[in-house]
Amino acid sequence: MEPFTLLTGIAAPLDRPNVDTDQIAPARFLRRPRKEGYRDILFHDLRFSAPGEEYPDFVLNQPAFRQASILVADRNFGGGSSREQAVWSLVDYGIRCVIAESFGDIFWENSVKGGLLLIRQDEATLAGWRDQLRAAPGSTMSIDLDAQTISQPDGTSVAFEVEIARKRRLLLGLDDIGITLRHQDAILTAETAYRARHPWLFDRAAPG
Repeated sequence: MEPFTLLTGIAAPLDRPNVDTDQIAPARFLRRPRKEGYRDILFHDLRFSAPGEEYPDFVLNQPAFRQASILVADRNFGGGSSREQAVWSLVDYGIRCVIAESFGDIFWENSVKGGLLLIRQDEATLAGWRDQLRAAPGSTMSIDLDAQTISQPDGTSVAFEVEIARKRRLLLGLDDIGITLRHQDAILTAETAYRARHPWLFDRAAPG
């Protein structure tokens, strides 16, 4: 998983409350193997008509926001059913940070496992940022995770809160497997000791 340190990129305003995980990653795509990528299913039914044509009014279909890496959303982003594919689709598209007033609980827990930073911000501030981004399409914002600061569309900075464990995982780029592998030496030591205590379990020549 790619570490998250300093992110500077185009920020896209998403003026929709209650964007659930089925809107982020529709259920009919969930059997796709992870290695095939999920970029094209992000907000699929919001971005495309049934024949596959783009809805020009949707923010990520607008030229100034196509390369967005930061999403400034509304309240209750990622509510609904549990699906890690919602996180994968955002990250595969190139979005590494979503800022919203609130998030679905399971989506919140899944996000850190996929390298997605979620930041809570108050509703009035978010509405102001979305207004600025719409007024100047293609504007950038910066997220400094180590310093815990956000560079706003007007260039000024504001602090944000993040749990210590979540911050550490993102800075180091640790998914669940990565966390386990940090204890690899201790695991190997324990396995070796277990084999020494119970050699008959591993001796293929021993009578069955």
